[in-house]
Amino acid sequence: MSGNFGNLILGLGANAFAPPPSAVTYLVIGGGGGGSESGAGGGGAGGYRTAASFSVAAGSELTVTIGAGGAGATASSGGGVFGTAGSSSVFSSITLGGGGTGGSGGTHAPVLPSPGTGSGGGGGNSGGNGRAGGTYGNAGGAGGGGGQYQGGGGGGAGSAGRNGGSGSVVNQSGGDGTASSITGSSVTYAGGGGGGAQNQNSVLSLSGSGGVGVSGAGNGALSDVAGGTGTANRGGGGGGGGNFGTVNTSGAGGSGIVVVSYPSSFAEATAVSGSPNLSISGGNRIYKWSSSGSITF
Repeated sequence: MSGNFGNLILGLGANAFAPPPSAVTYLVIGGGGGGSESGAGGGGAGGYRTAASFSVAAGSELTVTIGAGGAGATASSGGGVFGTAGSSSVFSSITLGGGGTGGSGGTHAPVLPSPGTGSGGGGGNSGGNGRAGGTYGNAGGAGGGGGQYQGGGGGGAGSAGRNGGSGSVVNQSGGDGTASSITGSSVTYAGGGGGGAQNQNSVLSLSGSGGVGVSGAGNGALSDVAGGTGTANRGGGGGGGGNFGTVNTSGAGGSGIVVVSYPSSFAEATAVSGSPNLSISGGNRIYKWSSSGSITF
């Protein structure tokens, strides 16, 4: 009997009787904002927040919401058509707002959604101001103005978006993202979308690139190619649309992400939903959601 009992214990595994964690480390990033059209600003990155020692109680279900990236915009000419802002991501009581839209062509001002914690979008191409960033983001860059017709880059988690440049000088890149190693390897998230541009008086106005963090890149001035789209689950802003040809299209923002980590000496969660990816790396148990769900310890 005792031998059978011992075999049963071994079969259950070393972690079978481990206690649940009392605190975890989290990373929460909101959805990136979409760029706007017509020599427009890039979208701002979603809000970025990470912290350790977040208290959790055994048996309590904690909500996980993954914020969607904002849509891009399409229009034939003239400016004034915006993309949409990114949506909020949530882990328990932690809410990170989405990134703001880029400013549309001319001076049509960018918009930052409630609760105002993400990065602001870049300004429109006629000197429009970039939107100020929220608590967990940075400001978008200003449009070029002075006949240069370059939209500002969207703000990123690590830095503000660059201002629109002058002629062929490409300045209006999105703000840089911020790296995190919570998943076991370093990944850079939440870069701002690059500003779009247009060709004015035969001066080549080039578009800005997306900020570090796999955000969208701004649309080229001399083509009908759409602004770049933010990568899913990185929270980057979409690229601003150009203003050349018959259709001016901006890029969508990337969706957000929620990651929760704690030492693997503690037990697995008793219940999860939303199909999070579960891995163990560096002595930590890591849950990563790309769609909304929940977790109970």
